[in-house]
Amino acid sequence: MAARGSLVGVLLLALLLGAGGRALWVWLDRPIERVSVRGELQHVSADYLRSRLAPLIQGQSWLSVDLSALRRQAREIGWLKEVRVSREWPDALTFELVEQVPVARWSDGRLLNPEGEPFAAGPVSPPADLPDLAGPPDSGAEVLDYRTRLATQFASLGLEVRQLRLEPRGAWRFQLDSGVWVMLGRNDRASRLGRLVAAWERELGPLASHIRYIDLRYPNGVAVAWHGETEPLEDESVTDG
Repeated sequence: MAARGSLVGVLLLALLLGAGGRALWVWLDRPIERVSVRGELQHVSADYLRSRLAPLIQGQSWLSVDLSALRRQAREIGWLKEVRVSREWPDALTFELVEQVPVARWSDGRLLNPEGEPFAAGPVSPPADLPDLAGPPDSGAEVLDYRTRLATQFASLGLEVRQLRLEPRGAWRFQLDSGVWVMLGRNDRASRLGRLVAAWERELGPLASHIRYIDLRYPNGVAVAWHGETEPLEDESVTDG
């Protein structure tokens, strides 16, 4: 009888603990009342982010919400590079956000971050002075890296590369802030750029406002097309695209 009484006592205790646990869970699992947004935000406002986060937590409760799934959904919001989500007693969620840093405009209407990864701008206006880059899919990092190298080379001339294009067949062309387009082609890019720098310092720089484009796709020298002319002044035959 004593053993049976002990067993009954254990069962009753387990039932009470189970009922108490369920009651505690129900009491804690209350609707989410507050959302906090933290992070150094320069391009997007906290109000904009709250408006995009609010639908993700609609109908969710504080304990039941899947924080991992919520983080993945929040990362789909434009301008967010990284998201961390945590619960805050008694009924709040905190989103710690790392904002994307735009360094260039990309050809498909998106922006590039410093790693050359495209991201959607959404309704937020990016900085007006971003360079304009274009290339085949998945070439953002390559194009951005080459633009950085060109920027270093032309800085000594007081010039900036405003546009850079990588064509599907591998040819490059770019536009300087003077408005001059440069057809660089595929091959011997370093030596061609050297010829351009020398020609710019020697005679082309002061004439920049009259130049439509410069074609470097020649074994020697360059070809210059002037505004108002339909054909360039050619030194040699073009050897590549």
